[in-house]
Amino acid sequence: MFGIDKRVLNFFVIVILSFITFWWTFFIFHLPFSYDVVLGVIFIRIIASILIFKDYSMSWSKATQKTFIIKSIVYIVAFIVYMPFYYGKHRIAFMASELAFYLFAINFSMYIYYYILNRTKVEKTKEMVIYGAGKAGMKLEEEFRESKYKVKYFVDDEKILQKRTIDAIRILSQEKLKERLENKKYDLLVIAMPSVSKRRVRQIYEEVGHLFTQIRILPSLEEILVEKNFSNQLKDISVEDLLARHPQDLDKQKIENFIKDKVVLITGAGGSIGSEISRQCKKYSAKKLILLDHSEFNLYKITEELGCPSVIPVMQTVRNLGFVENTFKKYKPQIIIHAAAYKHVPLVEENVIEGISNNIMGTKNCIDLAIKYEVEKFVLISTDKAVRPTNVMGTTKRICELYAQNVSSNKTEIVAVRFGNVLGSSGSVIPKFKSQIQNGGPITVTHPDITRYFMLIPEACELVLQAASIGKGGEIFILDMGEPVKIVDLAKKMITLSGSDNIKIEFCGLRPGEKLYEELLINDSDKKTDYDSIMVAKPTPYEIDKLNDDINELLVCKDKIKKLKEIVPEFTHKA
Repeated sequence: MFGIDKRVLNFFVIVILSFITFWWTFFIFHLPFSYDVVLGVIFIRIIASILIFKDYSMSWSKATQKTFIIKSIVYIVAFIVYMPFYYGKHRIAFMASELAFYLFAINFSMYIYYYILNRTKVEKTKEMVIYGAGKAGMKLEEEFRESKYKVKYFVDDEKILQKRTIDAIRILSQEKLKERLENKKYDLLVIAMPSVSKRRVRQIYEEVGHLFTQIRILPSLEEILVEKNFSNQLKDISVEDLLARHPQDLDKQKIENFIKDKVVLITGAGGSIGSEISRQCKKYSAKKLILLDHSEFNLYKITEELGCPSVIPVMQTVRNLGFVENTFKKYKPQIIIHAAAYKHVPLVEENVIEGISNNIMGTKNCIDLAIKYEVEKFVLISTDKAVRPTNVMGTTKRICELYAQNVSSNKTEIVAVRFGNVLGSSGSVIPKFKSQIQNGGPITVTHPDITRYFMLIPEACELVLQAASIGKGGEIFILDMGEPVKIVDLAKKMITLSGSDNIKIEFCGLRPGEKLYEELLINDSDKKTDYDSIMVAKPTPYEIDKLNDDINELLVCKDKIKKLKEIVPEFTHKA
């Protein structure tokens, strides 16, 4: 209209309404002021607002509660500043009245304008609860206003917040939520606590998860992108979230001191463990990373991911002593983390010679070269399956442990780190179950009573580096894996989380070399370290010359299983 900005027109409409309203109040209460005083004050007040506070320039459609609060504070401060220029109780009352009317008019009109313009036109067909009434929860509630979800409640563990409201939405305790939803199931629960522990996530899932069709969670503080909508970053709660256990005694400073400015060679760098070790070494500022792997594709993936000049890919197999020695000569590593191994139990059972060649000879080659070239630290990645092994894979890893403990290491500190299954590694049970669920089932479990230890890959790898940093040579470190998990319970959790109620579980029998229960400790004489998450196994002496002769004989003998049992007497083969 006449080329005038609509915002200016809106503003002046409010100014006039405010003027009329408090003019009416002036006559109703018979305030003892002359017309010239009233008109003069109004005129000065309006001009001051326009020129100083630029009320007309506000974006009403984008206004938030923060805008309203800030404007109110500005006007109150302004009132306090110019109030001394007027004296007498009537004049102060007049000024306060004028301020209150103007403040009410501008803010109330802004809020109504904002509400009408921004009110959602989406039909609310689903109901949800936000667990966490902090900043993240409030931001999510605001974002979900434009969705089909109606936020019914907030839930928070802070007692001081319970029974209060946010935008007229009640904040409940967990117990109150269970009471209210006793005979009802809501569509979505969002856990909006980026700093929440995995233990607390498990508790929430176990106690109220059955009340919801779907559960989603915000990423951790390290992962969350503050500049983006939180609702777009929500992820489905996963079995990894429920089983993960973040060690409380993780010493990141110790790890950084161990890795920083060192040349680190990682064998099997493209595998599940090797690739995460590579990421961690980059994170902790390794001077140079030599990534060695015989898989072209895996090596390419991790090299592209890390993508920096200090990362050097080397496509080799640890079984070729000459090639690996050339790598040692060329790059002069200070730390070696040996993750290269065949780890899949049934596959190694079917390929015994390859398992022996890769696992035993590959490890022996790397240890011998580390000693020859005076590498500072050699770290062998071992497995819980090396304890009283029932399969070839576990037995080959036990022989590697024996060699690492008993070889004459000279200036090289050689340590082994033993742990159980890691969640989501290639060939592990969780990716297999996910695939079976996606295909409509059934999920195949070997035995109703089979159990395994689990740990997240990043957690396991950080503890590996921490254990290596405190090793002096000859130790076998054992990571605390928590309580063992029944695989059938794991399968049931994954079915529940998938939202599919028609997936069946079938038992198919133990596979060759597989046992019901894995063990991490050999006996009760294992020692504690300064960290509760890391223990040290009792050393097992084995005369090194005899061990070398036994390994050489193992390579050429016909009955590999018999010879493996001679080297590792506790090996009871379950074919």
